[in-house]
Amino acid sequence: MQISNRLAQIKPSLTLAMNAKALELKEQGVMVTSLAIGEPDFPTPRHICEAAKAAIDANFCRYTAVPGIMELRKAVVNYFRNQYDLEADVSNVLVSAGGKHALYNYFITVLNPGDEVIIPAPYWVSYPDMVRLVDAVPVFISATSESHFKINAEQVRAAITPKTKLLILNSPNNPTGAVYTAEELDAIMKVAIDAGIMVIADEMYDQLVFEPAEMCSVSPYVAKYPEQVSILGGVSKSFAMTGWRMGYLVSHPDIIKKATVMQGQTTSSISSITQKAALAALTGPMDCIAEMRKAFHRRRDLALKIIGTWPFAVCPKPDGAFYLFVDVHKCYGPKASNSLELCKYLLEKLHVALTPGIAFGDDNCVRFSYAVSDEVLQESVTRVGEALAELADEASL
Repeated sequence: MQISNRLAQIKPSLTLAMNAKALELKEQGVMVTSLAIGEPDFPTPRHICEAAKAAIDANFCRYTAVPGIMELRKAVVNYFRNQYDLEADVSNVLVSAGGKHALYNYFITVLNPGDEVIIPAPYWVSYPDMVRLVDAVPVFISATSESHFKINAEQVRAAITPKTKLLILNSPNNPTGAVYTAEELDAIMKVAIDAGIMVIADEMYDQLVFEPAEMCSVSPYVAKYPEQVSILGGVSKSFAMTGWRMGYLVSHPDIIKKATVMQGQTTSSISSITQKAALAALTGPMDCIAEMRKAFHRRRDLALKIIGTWPFAVCPKPDGAFYLFVDVHKCYGPKASNSLELCKYLLEKLHVALTPGIAFGDDNCVRFSYAVSDEVLQESVTRVGEALAELADEASL
């Protein structure tokens, strides 16, 4: 059987693979704690669910316009106006089936075969493969725990070649939780703008930033350089709506038009019911987000307090999202020589699922998701620490 060359180079998502393995063990009756999946543990807020139910009762169950219903696109526009003083228009908005869908639509719209895309590592697991799927070339620049997993402007400048078309920025970051300050972001954006390359900013976690840190959006650059700068967003993380599948792209109208053509020939509009739910999320009360953000902030500190006692690990304090990216390479040895083997070892030994750092471009680390209850988090992180200490002792022999 012939499989396309394009797909032959694409690997399954390790984040989903680890969660699938955990679910498989659960089906076998094994009690598994999953700290591997990037999904809030809170229920979707009630007013959002009620809006979806009302849409079903009203038989709002037909196809909609491909880029999304007008009310929802206006809600995205108003969201950016209220949050970031960005004056946009519905012609700047495309609603898609989650952030992945929106991002792929964008890539296939702006990238040509051979175009280079600068991707800071650690990166969200799907960036490189999605770039490869459109026959473009990922170019990686690495950030380490010493730099709090943030790249700088000089690294971007050094990576730019005549083939560079695009820079991907992700703040708050998945998997590290790193949040760029205004000064850091401005320095990087100046390099990109001066070089004439495009920038797509993944701001999916924009509402999950912990004080005293502040969310610094690229929105001012979208306003000033609309042909170069775009934003990826959605409701999955901030509103606990992962399964609803609603993401959006904010970009130049010409890009939105072409991306809409792409979406029209592949999936058409997203679920009509999801659109009504997302509308309620973006136009309704935001106190539900504040409650989740408060809980994530508390859990971050709880986990960091435990991890801070581990002499064999390094974990910079993240300012957003709900992840800890922990450097555990001192634990590598006979039983686990890399992050994937380590995560498999912990899953089999402790029945605790983590995500290997190699999935995000850094094999020294593993990702903890603290989107679980305080009690589960404290117990599982403590147990992981005890197992890692044993491995570190063995590795030092």
